[in-house]
Amino acid sequence: MKFGIDRLLSEPDLRKPLEGKRVALVAHPASVTRDLEHSLDALVAAGVNVTSAFGPQHGLKGDKQDNMVETADETDPTYNIPVFSLYGEVRRPTGQMMSSADVFLFDLQDLGCRIYTFVTTLLYLLEEGAKHGKSVWVLDRPNPAGRPVEGTLLVPGQESFVGAGPMPMRHGLTMGEMGHWFIDHFGLDVDYRVIEMHHWLPEAGPGFGWPEDRIWINPSPNAANVNMARAYGGTVMLEGATLSEGRGTTRPLEVLFGAPDIDAKAVLAEMQRIAPTWLNGCALRECWFEPTFHKHAGQLCNGLMIHAEGPFYDHAHFRPWRLQALAFKAIRTLYPDYDLWRDFPYEYELERLAIDVINGGPALREWVDHPASSPVDLDRMATNDETEWRDSVAPHLLY
Repeated sequence: MKFGIDRLLSEPDLRKPLEGKRVALVAHPASVTRDLEHSLDALVAAGVNVTSAFGPQHGLKGDKQDNMVETADETDPTYNIPVFSLYGEVRRPTGQMMSSADVFLFDLQDLGCRIYTFVTTLLYLLEEGAKHGKSVWVLDRPNPAGRPVEGTLLVPGQESFVGAGPMPMRHGLTMGEMGHWFIDHFGLDVDYRVIEMHHWLPEAGPGFGWPEDRIWINPSPNAANVNMARAYGGTVMLEGATLSEGRGTTRPLEVLFGAPDIDAKAVLAEMQRIAPTWLNGCALRECWFEPTFHKHAGQLCNGLMIHAEGPFYDHAHFRPWRLQALAFKAIRTLYPDYDLWRDFPYEYELERLAIDVINGGPALREWVDHPASSPVDLDRMATNDETEWRDSVAPHLLY
């Protein structure tokens, strides 16, 4: 199969509209061709007049480790073009930045999760493209989590940099498809084009979204493999909890939790008691780790490792958002007074609890904390929203 960047480079007719135009590239370390050449180098070598580049959260180089660690603007030493940061002094492109090119190529590998900030970066680019009369092209890449949709819709008024609009946690779209939905939902008048992939089969095994013949490169420092990409729609919620998500280890965001004062075996047993079907589609393994930095640094943590991979992975039944919610619920049941929710500034939101920012509203936290709430309650809320989302995006599916 071919990703959007590979088609653009190999099909001269696709590049023809770029002739005589100034071109900007929005990229990160995973913006590479099939041959692992970075898109910036490949486009310049193909004769495209690249006049600026943009880096999203974690930077064009992908060197910034954590949330709210900003990247400065710089000049590319090889091509002597400006590299603008969209996660520094600004997160929305300024008029000066937009004046640097006529066509903006968006070539970011996504994880298929609303909270992954590249989603919001695309919306901001489309909005500024409409405002300044610029063209925006998405060089499409796979959603490594495939088509599954999961989670409650973001509540209006709860928008943030990790919540671009009323979408669920696992959106099931490619960035090219997401751009079409943004334009439709927000009524944007922008010259938009998707360089589609060839032969992407999001429901075909064994990759179920990620083609087995393509090398995985971290799109962000803690996105180390496809297992993480599959689990991320659930484990990202740990960023709003006092429990470790495994940052400071070699397998971040692949654990349901880790903490020095939690009995993982007891939590797993409680999860199996409360909602056994929510554990389907993967294997859970007790693990121990000592983070070298971040939460519980230097302390031995007990946790549960998620294996949504190999023979343990069932694409149709794995539901990481529910799985993570269930882990929270089991911990709250076993440890009623546990200080579970982390109260700190999260993605520039200073008033709301991080867990509410992450979920686009307080419903999940309230479900976890309410002693009488049941899995049926959360499942009913989520199922209704998931159906609504599938219906709204159906006209925009390209594959």
